[in-house]
Amino acid sequence: MTSVVSLNEMRDMIERSLMRVGVARNDAEVCSKVHAESTRDGVASHGINRIPRLVDYIKRGWVNPRTSLSLIHSLGAIESYDGEFGLGVGNAMLATQRAMELARIHGVGIVTIRDTTHWMRGGSYAWHAVEQGFSAIMWTNTESCMPAWGAVEQSIGNNPLVIAVPGDPVPLVLDMAMSQFSYGRLASTAERGESLPVDGGFDIDGGLSRDPKAIQSSRRLLPMGYWKGSGLAILLDALAAMLAQGRSGHRIDELQRGSGTGCCQVFMLFDPEHLGGRQMCNDLVDGMTSHLSSLAPDTPDGSVRWPGASTFQRRVGNSHRISVSDEVWQQVRMLAGA
Repeated sequence: MTSVVSLNEMRDMIERSLMRVGVARNDAEVCSKVHAESTRDGVASHGINRIPRLVDYIKRGWVNPRTSLSLIHSLGAIESYDGEFGLGVGNAMLATQRAMELARIHGVGIVTIRDTTHWMRGGSYAWHAVEQGFSAIMWTNTESCMPAWGAVEQSIGNNPLVIAVPGDPVPLVLDMAMSQFSYGRLASTAERGESLPVDGGFDIDGGLSRDPKAIQSSRRLLPMGYWKGSGLAILLDALAAMLAQGRSGHRIDELQRGSGTGCCQVFMLFDPEHLGGRQMCNDLVDGMTSHLSSLAPDTPDGSVRWPGASTFQRRVGNSHRISVSDEVWQQVRMLAGA
């Protein structure tokens, strides 16, 4: 069952839910905007669906109910901060803003955070950047949630990576985990009673599977690209921990404070004004998307896809009516005291 709600109503309920567990109004406004817009963009698994878990983490003391960045290191265009286990969304938005400020001066701005918490949908910060004319490379490490290639047990994070380049009007925005599918995608697919379109993990017998429930039971996600995704996840983990002077994935595991708590994040922003100019960047991206859209699809009713195209259509459509799980919506209403 689904409920259809307005974007503003969703933001209000999320904001009230967070304020009831001690989140300041300004921080709650930022979080509610990111969670609601992620849901509108088709990523409810990292939008409104995460609110009950976030409220639970705050109540347990796993997440500090405020946005908090404390500078620990500065070197020209590079700044490192301690997130003090504060709100991941707020911390990530502050880091994105600061990296843009540095990029305006130096052409590139690099901000890292250690001991922060789950940033929810990494693409939110990439969209924020490209809509202001910046290119971005961002990633986070995570607790162990998939097996390293050749291992049985969960031993590495799926370490989501975001890359974005602005265009006019359509940017390129890639938001991907190192697993073929995230646990959020498994949950939403299972809820609809559907199978995954391609193999997404292993069942309890070690066989490749498209059954989201079987993969949820085994807890063995499939690294995207098999050993290549596993290798990339390991290096993203190492580089994030090194740049942020924080924890690698197996050290995050030791905290035992839920998903994402204690992670490291990297925000690399580039200002095209220093690198050939924004018009050159726009022309580059527009030429690429025009080329891709001119290609013949591989099926009669198909289309050639590129990163960010479908999300862009949702954003420019500016849908104010959003379908959400009725169960989740009622949970959020209850948390909001409605």
